[in-house]
Amino acid sequence: MTERYLGVLGVAEALGVTRHAVHKWRARHPGGSEHPFPEPDVEVDGAPGWRADRVREIAHWRAGLAAGGTGGGRPTAARQEYLKAALARGLDRDEALRALATFAAEFPEMTEPELCAWLVEKFRR
Repeated sequence: MTERYLGVLGVAEALGVTRHAVHKWRARHPGGSEHPFPEPDVEVDGAPGWRADRVREIAHWRAGLAAGGTGGGRPTAARQEYLKAALARGLDRDEALRALATFAAEFPEMTEPELCAWLVEKFRR
């Protein structure tokens, strides 16, 4: 039976970011750093691979990154939509991001784009 792994592109797509973002995270947060990026499960010809069931671990790792203003870059489309909906509901940016991090910890099986879409849907009800 062939084992399947996600490469950088697969991880990026699962998280709703670019592959460049994943490469940046790996370079900026190596093993031994304060907040190391999760190590790959395999490496083939220098290319990393992660088991698909580790996407939630990587999403949880991402949720622990410092907030914007510290090199975090532009928020994903899903996060932007969530922040817009949260603002309309009376939350400021910090409150919305804390809530998102809380939900990410509570539902580690969901990626951030999935959480954002779910919360936006809840706000609309």
